[in-house]
Amino acid sequence: MTAPFIPFALPDIGQAEIDAVVQTLQSGWLTTGPSARLFEQEFAEYLGSGLEAVAVNSATAGLHLALEAIGVGPGDEVITTSHTFTASAEVARYLGAEPVLVDIDPATLCIDPQAIERAVTSRTRAIVPVHYGGLACDMDAILDIAARRGLKVVEDAAHALPATWQGRKIGTLASDATVYSFYATKTLATGEGGMVVTRDPAIARRCRVMRLHGIDRDAFDRFNSRKPAWYYEIVAPGYKYNLPDLAAALGRVQLRRLHDMRERRAAIAARYDEAFSSLPVLVPPRPGMATAPHAGSDLHAWHLYAIRLDDDAPADQEAFIAGMAGLGIGCSVHYVPLHLQPYWRDRYGLTPAMFPHSQRAYERMVSLPIYSRMSDGDVERVVGAAEQLLRAR
Repeated sequence: MTAPFIPFALPDIGQAEIDAVVQTLQSGWLTTGPSARLFEQEFAEYLGSGLEAVAVNSATAGLHLALEAIGVGPGDEVITTSHTFTASAEVARYLGAEPVLVDIDPATLCIDPQAIERAVTSRTRAIVPVHYGGLACDMDAILDIAARRGLKVVEDAAHALPATWQGRKIGTLASDATVYSFYATKTLATGEGGMVVTRDPAIARRCRVMRLHGIDRDAFDRFNSRKPAWYYEIVAPGYKYNLPDLAAALGRVQLRRLHDMRERRAAIAARYDEAFSSLPVLVPPRPGMATAPHAGSDLHAWHLYAIRLDDDAPADQEAFIAGMAGLGIGCSVHYVPLHLQPYWRDRYGLTPAMFPHSQRAYERMVSLPIYSRMSDGDVERVVGAAEQLLRAR
């Protein structure tokens, strides 16, 4: 019999998640309601440090809300990296601002703090660092730049739950806001969804108002208060970014399982590291590659396991991905950098030469399957297929 295809990613959904969704369906409350409120509370408690959490329907929505809440608008510049998904940059355009794309550190694949420093101008309003693959950026350096230059910081932590920096969970640092993704492939998956985290009550309040049409009260508040349920006030031209209770019910269960799911991902990454140590590839960077004194003991979230093929590997990126597919293994590439995407390339006149580290990483990068539902047998099949393709010298 032919072995089943191993996809690049699968959510880890068990009976507890199914039961939670069924209970929500039976409750009669499908949109933003009690489960979303509890998810926010439990997420904030998980991170600690007196934070507030605002549930939204995607990390893209969360980034948009966070930038709007800190006052980004027309004429402003927002610095982020080219080596990311387009959401990290496009949210600035929603607000009439201009994203300024910079290169990555070739060792960590995260945004290069020195490149950020060089890109700051009188129009710069904010920095959006992206914690690539689940590895934390050099947040000490980034926060230092922001403090010296009077800039806001909104962390794109779509990959970074539950990563840490200097022993502290991403989301608890001195940034103005941090935004997580709960997309189907993420380390905590609700299908679609996200969370904005901040310790600034004004930012949290603005995000809550703007996530639901600029209404001064959420539906849950309106239908469970002593005020007339029909009465509401529009205080701003908001958006439709609220997280429904069906997704929140999934998220609450996934949050309770987060530690175990992360440990499984870490075990898969360790097996890959061992297997690929003698192959012509560069394995993903680890915590400790930055100069911070405690970085070596930090947690990697392991959202991605992205290898980089050596120049003398017997297969290039395209051939390797095709070969893996032929052997029943799904792979991907993260990412086609923004400087190669037609909109960003043409609007800002971007070229590969402007982003040499991102360009080189992209040309050699392949993301292998890594998700907590993978069995040991699945992992060994991935290892065996990679070895078969990369030992054929």
